[in-house]
Amino acid sequence: MSDEPNAEALSSDEEELEPAELLEELLEEITAGLGLEVEVEVEESEGLLRGQIKGEDVGLFIGRRGQTIDAVQHLAQRIVFPEGPSSVRVEIDADGYRERRAELLREDADDAAEEALRDGRSVALEPMPPSERRIVHEYLRERGGVDTHSEGEEPKRFLVVSPADD
Repeated sequence: MSDEPNAEALSSDEEELEPAELLEELLEEITAGLGLEVEVEVEESEGLLRGQIKGEDVGLFIGRRGQTIDAVQHLAQRIVFPEGPSSVRVEIDADGYRERRAELLREDADDAAEEALRDGRSVALEPMPPSERRIVHEYLRERGGVDTHSEGEEPKRFLVVSPADD
């Protein structure tokens, strides 16, 4: 009999881990695989499991326009909650990237809203992933004065800002 663990033993060990522990282990494995020397923190709150990567060079983890971090977040959601959709959402961030990106999206949304109101016509934003479209939809709904909707097919789905129908 071999001393090496088999696949069944590994998967049963993972099943015993709490979601936060599983997420932390997953992020540590991914960042180590990328050769990044980072700190991994996981916070739990109502309906959210947030993994935070902190370190010097997290650009590789974030990827071009956030594509890598979005892919890791998508995979993490499926790995941490393999039984399917969960009421708990997994969010992955690296050195505050998500908030910096959200601020840029809000600035673009303000510009589009002002243009739509000034010119009285719809303004289309660049294609963006669902999580970013959600930020813009919610921000402009709170801002008021404009309506928003999405058009197109993934991955080129984009948001349209129009003067509100009062």
